Amino acid sequence: MFGFSSSRLALYKSVSLFVSNVQLGILPFHSLFAIRSSSSTISSNLNEHSFIVMTYLINSCGLTLKSAQSISKRIWFKTPERPDSVLRFFREHGFADSQISKIVKYRPCLLLMKPEKTFLPKLEFLRSIGVSRSGVPIFVSRNPDLLARSLERCLIPIYEILKSVLISEEKVVTTLNRMENRSLQSFHKTFSNNLSLLRGLGISQSSISSLVTQCPSVMCQKVGKFAEVVKKVMNLGFDPSKVTFVIAVLVFHSMSHKTWEYKMEVYGRFGLSEDEIWSMFRKHPKCMSLSEKKVTGVMNFLVCKMGWQAAAVARVPSILCRSLEKGIMPRCSVVRVLLLKGLIKADIHLSSVLIPSEKSFLESFVIKHQEQLPQLLDLYQGKMSLTDLGFGFDDKSGISGKP
Repeated sequence: MFGFSSSRLALYKSVSLFVSNVQLGILPFHSLFAIRSSSSTISSNLNEHSFIVMTYLINSCGLTLKSAQSISKRIWFKTPERPDSVLRFFREHGFADSQISKIVKYRPCLLLMKPEKTFLPKLEFLRSIGVSRSGVPIFVSRNPDLLARSLERCLIPIYEILKSVLISEEKVVTTLNRMENRSLQSFHKTFSNNLSLLRGLGISQSSISSLVTQCPSVMCQKVGKFAEVVKKVMNLGFDPSKVTFVIAVLVFHSMSHKTWEYKMEVYGRFGLSEDEIWSMFRKHPKCMSLSEKKVTGVMNFLVCKMGWQAAAVARVPSILCRSLEKGIMPRCSVVRVLLLKGLIKADIHLSSVLIPSEKSFLESFVIKHQEQLPQLLDLYQGKMSLTDLGFGFDDKSGISGKP
C-alpha cells in the first residue's frame, strides 16, 4: 500500500512539474508530441497519450490540472492539428480564452470536430435569429451543447417550436440562452406533451409564454413528473387562467420537499401558522422561493423594528419580494417620523404604506406633511437619515400592532 501511494505521489509531482515548465515556457509546446519520458514512475502509471492530451488541455485551453486529468481520459488525438484548428476558430470568432476554457471543460469532444463544417453553420444560425456577433460567444459558452447538436434535426426544430409558442424572436433567443444541456436532449420528447397539458387546462398564452421564458427546463422535464406538479397546484386551488398558476408550478419545480419544509420553518419562527403560510403562497407564490436571509431581514424589520404583527405581513406577502433597502426602509422611515410626531394614526395599516404606487405614497405621506416637516422628501430619497432628524428605528413607533 505504501509503495503504491508513494508512486502516485511521485507521479503527481512529476506531472505538476512538467506542466509548470510548459506554462513557464521552459519546454516548447510542440515537444509534447515527441516526448519520451525517462521516468519509470510516469511510464508505469500514466498513459503517454493521456499525459500529452492533459498537458495540451492545460497549456493551450487553460484548464486546471484536475479538470485536465479527468478530460484526458475521454478524448484522443495524436497531433494538435485538429484541436488547434478548433481553438483558432473560436478566437477568430471573438471567443475569449475564459469562454473557450469553459466550452472545452464541458464539451471536450468539440476539440475533435471540424469547426468550419460543424460550428460555423450554428453560429450563423444564431446570428440569423437575432443573437449579436458579440453575443454569440456568451451564448455558446453558457451552453456548449448547442455546438454538438444537429442544426437540422435539433436546433432549428427547437427554434420553430419555441417561436410558435413565444411569437417574439427576442423571447425565443432569451429562452434558448437559458436552456440547459439536458433540456436540449429531452426537448422533443417532453415539451410538446407538457405544452398540450397546459393548454388543455386553459392556461393562457401569456402565462405559458412567461413560464417557458423564465424557466424552459420546467417544460422539458418528464411528462409524468410535470403532470404531478401541475395536479398539485390545481389541488391547492390556483386558477389556471391567472399567472399565479404558472408561478406556483415554477416554485414547486425548483424546490424539493425538504427545502419546502425548511421555508415553512423560517416563516414559522415569526409565529405564522401553517394555514397562514399556505395562504401567503396562494396569494403570492414567489414568497416561498425567497432566501432565508431575505425573509428574515424583511420580517425582522417590519415586525421587530416597525411593530406590525406577522399576520399583517402575511396578508400582503408581495411586499416580501420588495427590496428592504431601496423599497421598504425609505417609506418606513417617513412613516416612523410621522408617527413619532403624531401626524398619522397609530393603527396605520401595513398595506397602506407599502402597497401604493410611489406617486400615491408621496402624495399621502410626504407632500401632505411637507409644511410641518420639509425634510421628509430628503429622508425618503436617502439624502438624510433618521438619525439626522434625531430619530431611529429603535424608538417606539406608536404602531398599535393590530393586523
